[in-house]
Amino acid sequence: MVLSNIDAKNSVLLIIDLQELLAPAIKDFPNILKSTLQLAQAGIIHGVPVLITEQYVKGLGETNQQIKNTLPNATYFHKTYFSACAEPGFVDKLKSYGKKQVIVVGTEAHVCVLQTCLDLIENGFEVIIVHDGVGSRNPQHKNLAIEQLRQAGSVISCAEIVIFQWTKKAATPTFKKILPIIK
Repeated sequence: MVLSNIDAKNSVLLIIDLQELLAPAIKDFPNILKSTLQLAQAGIIHGVPVLITEQYVKGLGETNQQIKNTLPNATYFHKTYFSACAEPGFVDKLKSYGKKQVIVVGTEAHVCVLQTCLDLIENGFEVIIVHDGVGSRNPQHKNLAIEQLRQAGSVISCAEIVIFQWTKKAATPTFKKILPIIK
């Protein structure tokens, strides 16, 4: 599948399992959180819908509080399957946005992110993995997951690339709002 340019009008931001009790175990979590918050803020400016999954909240806690504070209007989806797509109603919810590009951040890269993204590709979505927005406890597991997702047809990108592709043009009121997010 050849993916088109990343476009805010055609994107959904999917935040997978960035939960309080899992965060301390994730390698480089502060930078994952930073990238996620940058995308969240830019997404608000561009009107990008946000879907947040939470894996087994009883055991892993709720979504990181900074994300919850930044995205008060996000839709939450609770799950126990590693692939969110295996949960009844998830794919239908994603399709209800009418967007074909799914911008993905989250944890763990080699478990829930990998399995969800492989299933998203099978369901016809264009999957863009934000390299600086995904993580695992073991960095090697993250790297292997990224490589598997690349081979499966995902685009591997980073938060700034996505933000600039969403924004498209400098010297506009929108760009002036975006600039503080990326500085």
